[in-house]
Amino acid sequence: MKAATLRTFQTVHTWTGLLAGFALFVAFYAGALTVFHDDIAAWQNPPWLATADANVSNDRLIERLLSHQPDARADFGIVLPHDSSHAAYAYWEAKNGSRFATASQVDAPRTDAAENELADFVYALHDSLGLPVIGIYLMGIVSVIYGLALLSGLLIHLPQLVRDLFAMRVGHNLKRLWQDAHNAIGVISLPFHVVFAVTGALFCLFAITLAALNTVAFDGKLSEAFSRATNTTPAVTVSGIPASMLSTEVLMQRAQAEALKSGVSSFEPVYLHFVHYGDRNAVAEVMGLAQHTLGSYGTVAMSAHDGSVLATFVGNRYSVNGISYAALFGLHFGSFGGRTVQWLYFVLGLAGAFLFYSGNLLWIESRRKRRHLEQPRKTLVMARATVGVCIGSCLAISGAFVATWIAERLGVEAGLPQRVACYGLFLAACAYACLRPIAKATIELLWATAALTLLMALVDLAVNAAAMAHEWSPLAWRVIGVDLTGIALGIVFALFARAATRRAYTGDANSVWAIRPTRGDVAIRTERSQ
Repeated sequence: MKAATLRTFQTVHTWTGLLAGFALFVAFYAGALTVFHDDIAAWQNPPWLATADANVSNDRLIERLLSHQPDARADFGIVLPHDSSHAAYAYWEAKNGSRFATASQVDAPRTDAAENELADFVYALHDSLGLPVIGIYLMGIVSVIYGLALLSGLLIHLPQLVRDLFAMRVGHNLKRLWQDAHNAIGVISLPFHVVFAVTGALFCLFAITLAALNTVAFDGKLSEAFSRATNTTPAVTVSGIPASMLSTEVLMQRAQAEALKSGVSSFEPVYLHFVHYGDRNAVAEVMGLAQHTLGSYGTVAMSAHDGSVLATFVGNRYSVNGISYAALFGLHFGSFGGRTVQWLYFVLGLAGAFLFYSGNLLWIESRRKRRHLEQPRKTLVMARATVGVCIGSCLAISGAFVATWIAERLGVEAGLPQRVACYGLFLAACAYACLRPIAKATIELLWATAALTLLMALVDLAVNAAAMAHEWSPLAWRVIGVDLTGIALGIVFALFARAATRRAYTGDANSVWAIRPTRGDVAIRTERSQ
């Protein structure tokens, strides 16, 4: 590769990484936590704090829904709970938009399914940075830029890929060490990053892409064709003859039996969909999660009246369109391989966050003046932004956990406190990074994140110890797992804070990460040396 060409790719890699890096850091850190979505949900609502609605059966929920919202019988769904401490809730399209309700909420349904769920809030940070409407499209553009950064980075390192892949040159040259770590993590995890970039762009920009292609290339026929290719609900005509409906338990059992004939090892129902409920031709769809297959979500459609199978989209009976569509979700979220793949995706998520953080550090290190105390404004601005956004995001997410924990113990809705805590701490961290000396802000924000994360996990373990011992259940392992992970992350942040402190006082005095000695310090050191 010619030197000029190599420099061009280096420039592309640098600027695409910087443009997308801050958003991707948040997406990867929150995404690593999102892998354990159900565990975080169990942590927020452990079995010993289960709500009254958690004991209401699905059939009772349907009965209450249709008695209060009779128009919903034409088309509604039941979202099944993650575990026994959560409640199932109904979903339907009302005249004024989507509505969601547990059994006690059908009189006054919600407009947001995830308004109080911490796990869904963390997922929103991963999916759209928590920004309504515009956030999803912003992350789509970021994913495209991210793909360009991956391609340019691969072309830069391709000539010396084998030679430098595992080269970790530890020594006084910290820039070289960070460079080696950045390159090694980027190359080793490249296949996964390609998956994340492609699927992220598809998910976020899908609606825009479909609308554009529908208008430009398919004469308005693409939307209808796509709907036919991906729709799993059989078309039926209302008979007008009332009929009794099978119970949801029977429908789920028959769906599981049918799914296991399709080559999957398990089928766990997660969603029920009913069309024309109460009519003789009513349709019931059972969507379930099948492990150890890329098409992890499958559907069995049956007659809600007699249970006869109408269509099956599971395992080896998936259509080509269906398996392709479902595989994208499995690859992006790591839902196809149980705990092993979940932990792998968790580590890859944290490694991805480190990749973008280290990229910013390398940019700062490459552009600072090594023999001058005063540094260029651009390096100072980037350093403050990196500290405020990256460390501030970690602090903010830990703050959301704390706010949710307190709200649940006080018996108040957790949605508002978790958002106020998260966004408030993030903005406060950004302001703190701008006002304090860079090195001091870095150290203090790292210690604050470590303390908040550790304190939350330790307090939760201490408070729940007696309840766990008295009402032990498999769900308790999930609660303990979240707390232990929090303790581990807190220790990691503490180690980072310690390393930042050591570098601030003993590293290069001309670095932006150094604590500049005051005149009094200089006088004391001079006096001691004499």
